[in-house]
Amino acid sequence: MGSGQRSRRFGLDNAAALERAVRAGEAESSARHCCALQGRSAALAAVARLAERVAGTDSTVLILGESGSGKELVARCVHRLSPRREGPFVALNCGAIPAELMESELFGHEKGAFTGAVVSRKGRFELAQGGTLFLDEIAEMSAQMQVKLLRILQERRFERVGGSQTIHADVRVVAATHRDLEQRMGDGLFREDLYYRLNVFPIEVPPLRARCEDVPLLAEHFLASLSAQGRERVYLDDEIHQALQTYPWPGNVRELQNLVERLTILYPGQQVGVADLPPRYRPAASVADDPDDPEDERRSLAQVWAEPLALLPAGPFDLKLHLEDIEQALIAQAMAESDQVVARAAQRLGLRRTTLVEKLKKYAGDGRREGLGG
Repeated sequence: MGSGQRSRRFGLDNAAALERAVRAGEAESSARHCCALQGRSAALAAVARLAERVAGTDSTVLILGESGSGKELVARCVHRLSPRREGPFVALNCGAIPAELMESELFGHEKGAFTGAVVSRKGRFELAQGGTLFLDEIAEMSAQMQVKLLRILQERRFERVGGSQTIHADVRVVAATHRDLEQRMGDGLFREDLYYRLNVFPIEVPPLRARCEDVPLLAEHFLASLSAQGRERVYLDDEIHQALQTYPWPGNVRELQNLVERLTILYPGQQVGVADLPPRYRPAASVADDPDDPEDERRSLAQVWAEPLALLPAGPFDLKLHLEDIEQALIAQAMAESDQVVARAAQRLGLRRTTLVEKLKKYAGDGRREGLGG
């Protein structure tokens, strides 16, 4: 092959490779868009790829991840990309159903099957026929129900509680948990055979701290959603986005969503900066300068009392009243030094402003407000 032919071949190969990469990127983006997965991080892209890969099959999926990381969203993603997308998506939190009601909840019951069963009722497996059944917090299921679930996954049929008619289960099962199932197997709390039946295709959802670059996009998504519901829009500056990306998010996406909603309630229609965030979300430097920082009161008072204030009075005395007199004197001194500005006096004493206000009210009610201003 001549050099010209090799060059053309090389160019064609590169063009084909580029086309495949573009198509893969478009498919990945399409999968994320279809599933409403918000973010551009590599970690989220990997989740979207796995969801798309398994969606076209009927294989059981096990979604693993911390609480609030978006496991149900991924389950819905698998459903929306699957041939069952026109069927129902039925979700059940196994940790929210009492053990004695779980069998009826999953498989349904016939009239008269037990006390209170006045009518026949379909269970979640029947309601999900032709679609997807999402079993969240699967690790919380009792040992007895684990056996029954294993049977339906193996045989694809079941009976209602109190019934004799066998029903075919045309259902795709997606399970999820925030627990370490292998550890629970070792502790004898989860059946090994059920684990391997569920763990056909595992998908691990990364915690939000592992994809911090997605935080600004998620925050703006939640703001837009709340705005569409009629809430006044809140505007976040660049500094606040940077601060939120450094926070570890123990509550994951759910915690971020709650914070955004809180900000829309507190600051409707306003520009929000770092100083407007609750102290836990601010960088350490800004929290240290905040007089309203919710520091533990006992620790604050211990700091105020670090040096001896008085000798032990002679004879018996009321310790509680004596300590209150000392506290009142310190508050009066702090208020005087702060020109009766409560926020500055609270900072001087190492207290929350609201705590100092309550103490001022207390001593005013006791008729001991002398020197406390007002």
